[in-house]
Formats: sequence, C-alpha cells, structure tokens
Amino acid sequence: MAVHACLLSELKLMVPWGYIAAKTWGCTQGHPVLCLHGWLDNANSFDRLIPLLPQDFYYVAMDFAGHGLSSHYGPGIPYYHQNFVSEVRRVVAALKWDRFSLMGHSFGGTVAGMFSCIFPEMVDRLILLDSSPFILDDNEMGNLLTYKRRAIEHMLQVEASQKPSRVVSPEEMLQGFLKNNSHVGEECGQLLLQRGTTQVAAGLVLNRDRRIAWPEHCFNFVSREMFVHYTQQLRARVLLIKAVQGYNHVRRENDADKEPLLFMMQTLRSILRERFQLVAVQGNHYVHMNAPQHVASAITDFLQNKPRIPAQL
Repeated sequence: MAVHACLLSELKLMVPWGYIAAKTWGCTQGHPVLCLHGWLDNANSFDRLIPLLPQDFYYVAMDFAGHGLSSHYGPGIPYYHQNFVSEVRRVVAALKWDRFSLMGHSFGGTVAGMFSCIFPEMVDRLILLDSSPFILDDNEMGNLLTYKRRAIEHMLQVEASQKPSRVVSPEEMLQGFLKNNSHVGEECGQLLLQRGTTQVAAGLVLNRDRRIAWPEHCFNFVSREMFVHYTQQLRARVLLIKAVQGYNHVRRENDADKEPLLFMMQTLRSILRERFQLVAVQGNHYVHMNAPQHVASAITDFLQNKPRIPAQL
C-alpha cells in the first residue's frame, strides 16, 4: 500500500519586504518539490492533492507575496510577473535547494515555466496543472498598453483611497468567493478562505493585497516566436495536466478559441519530445482541489519516472 505525504510544518522565509509564508509535507530529506498556487489563491490550494502523493518527496507550497499569509510588497511596489518569478528564486535560496521540481496551478504554472527557462539548470521536473509555461499574446496586441495603464492607475487609486479592509460575515465571504470563482466547490472555497482571510471582531477580512486585481495587469505576454525560444531553454521534463472542462485562454471571453492551446501543446511536444507528457483529466480548472484523485496518479508516476500512455486532445 502506498504511503502518502503528511503535513509537517509552516515556514516563514525572510525577504526584504517581510516574509514568504509556506507549508511543508513529506520527507525533509526527500527530493524537493516547490508548489505554486494560482491567481488570488494561496498555499491551501494543495491541501487535498499533496496528501495523495508519495511521501518520499519534500513538498513546499508557498504563498506568493500579497497572498495568503505572506507579507505584502512595500508602498509603491507593483505586483508584476517577474517579481513573482524572483520570489521563487529567493525561496529556493532560503531553503538551500540547488535542484528541485516545480508544480504550478494556473498562474503559478506560468511563474514556474518562466523560472524554469531563466534557471534551467535548477529545475528537473515541471508540472503544469491546467496551465501554460508562458502566456501567449494571441488576440492581446491591442490590449497590452491598456493593461499596463490600468495596472498603474489601479495601484495609484488603491494607495490614494486609504479605505480600511471590508469586514463581512463568514457566509457572505464564502458566497462572494464562490460567485467570483465558479470552478471552485464550496468545500475548496472554505479551504482557500481559511488561509486567505483573518478573523476580526465583526467578521472576516481578506488577507490579499488590494493592489492585486486582474492577472492580465501582471502577465508577461510573449509572442509565438518567444514561446518557441523560451521552450528551447527548458531542460526539465514537463507534465501538462489538462482539465477537459478547464480554461483554454487567459481571457475567458475567448475561451472557445482552442488554437493557442493547441499551438502550446504542439510546441512543447515538438521541442521537448520524450521530455513532454500530456495527461487529460475530467474536471474543471480546479480539478486538483475538487477531485485531486483525478490528477494524483499522473503526478505520482511523473515524479517516480514511470511511463504513461500519451494523451491526445
């Protein structure tokens, strides 16, 4: 019978603006796996998945800055994609890891992908949970300057408002969260809010930095030519777990357009060859939380270097 990973401890890793919070599972002497959550989520994103994975690895799930229990950036510092990539470098330096695996869900996958091509010698495996290693600029060229403008204006507005955090009841907080995250079930919503909120006298307040709003304000969009070049830099083996009812596009209104997704998969397959695996699973964008058993076996086989029959989408 397989022995699965158990929760070990909470960590606080010091950084110049405060600390990065993280939680750990498994064996501290095992091969390290750093887990990166999605946009506006937190390390609890992996609470239901990691206990199903083999215990002889050391799993660390971090909260990005401004998320979960991690410190917010200082005044005037924007939350850009490259900053999140550099957080990964700070965390692995604090943990004294020279070589490790990366697992990222959604936005966390794009951070993991960018880190893996900037520091290819450090990453041996890259696991993408309904994600892409890089964000294509398809259908976005006319929006890029607008995104940059809105990002600056939003940060200035938040700084100028000085409004206190809104306090709501636990039920109102949960219902609001589920309304804005249609792919998250109630139990998983409660799990994310456990780490994403703080109890005060009158109810709950969100922990996240209000300067963080829309992911497109933060993304580092790349052309198809750059996507190919970045993929060529990867030395890691890559596992892409695609949720059949998941997302196909950054902008949800373009989600019916699967062509960019097909380009991504064809590029990864043609360049990485035997180092690339695609596994399609039934479930939505949060399948790793809602039905972690659907992805655990594929991740386990990948970590343990067991071959699988390739999937076709």
